Amino acid sequence: MPRVAAYPVDPLFVDRWSPRSFSGEPVPDAVLLSIFEAARWAPSASNAQPWRFLLSRRDDPAWADFTSLLQPRNALWASAASALILIVAERQVERRGEIVENVSRSFDAGAAWANLAHQALLLGWHTHGIGGFDRIAARQRLAIPEAFAVETMVALGRAGGLDGLHPDFHALEAPSDRRPLDQTVFAGRLGTPAFPAERSAA
Repeated sequence: MPRVAAYPVDPLFVDRWSPRSFSGEPVPDAVLLSIFEAARWAPSASNAQPWRFLLSRRDDPAWADFTSLLQPRNALWASAASALILIVAERQVERRGEIVENVSRSFDAGAAWANLAHQALLLGWHTHGIGGFDRIAARQRLAIPEAFAVETMVALGRAGGLDGLHPDFHALEAPSDRRPLDQTVFAGRLGTPAFPAERSAA
């Protein structure tokens, strides 16, 4: 079933979803540069821009290292992507001349990832965030300094057909719905409705 927004939003936000079936076709530099440029303009606390992106394409020497990090079930589909992107975030930030822990690093890296995902869709490509991978091995194999937290991995590619997808995932290959706003937005305290009932039910 097609997704339907309850309130007016740009179709971009409803049309973005996370397929597991990818065609595996090469992704052009122009696409990659565009999606990373979109990520570059994400908001961040103190303009720290803590995110960094480690990129591997299917024909890169590092591809085997990236795919080896995936949990076996995720490897069944993500290894068919055109590129894998590992997102890390700098742990510390300078504020008023002092180096302190950047407590919003994951939040800010998430904003950059959202920009990247939406720009990819505008260019006809899809992304799928991956939490199931070995973060300890990623740090070791990709020589990630302790100054950076390993956040998440992203698969990028053109959407493919079910014929190229492991049968275990066929039933999942459709856009998922979202819970309604009256279960998400609250007035001051969890459980307190933020909007009148007649608006929530609109």
